[in-house]
Amino acid sequence: MDTLVGPFIEFVKANQAWAPAIIFALCFAESLAVLSLIVPAWAMIVAFGPLMGTAGIPFTPILIAAALGAAAGDWISYWFGYVFKDKVGQIWPLSKYPDMLPKGHAFFEKWGVWAIFLGRFSGPLRASVPLIAGMVAMPQVKFQIANVVSAFIWAGALLLPGNYLGQYLPFLHK
Repeated sequence: MDTLVGPFIEFVKANQAWAPAIIFALCFAESLAVLSLIVPAWAMIVAFGPLMGTAGIPFTPILIAAALGAAAGDWISYWFGYVFKDKVGQIWPLSKYPDMLPKGHAFFEKWGVWAIFLGRFSGPLRASVPLIAGMVAMPQVKFQIANVVSAFIWAGALLLPGNYLGQYLPFLHK
């Protein structure tokens, strides 16, 4: 196993300056409404945790980059919904998923601001809840507070367990 993993970990260590930009891009892609349907970045984000722990990449800059990427993706999704309102459902690839926006709207109506938090942890809702929040003109400040706080919680939940796993399981080091 070490012959396969060792060179990869050494490559990551040598190029760790790129880690915040890479995790930002992955979390942005996972949170941006249309892009999240096309780019399955969730698994790569989860895999980033053990890789950081094993390579000794500092956790805090990665957490911040991941949360900011996720918050930026949701913010643009909110803006898109706010600007394009009912036309959003006619745009590809959302037009291929006609149930997604109505389900997201029902979820948003039921949970309000908590939908931003809860939707962050569900793939299909992650893509539609910020759009819906923009479409119904949720107050910007309320949305952004929920967006940023939930982005940090989400990023930590995805990265922290793997980071500890990578740091403390001896068979990953040798």
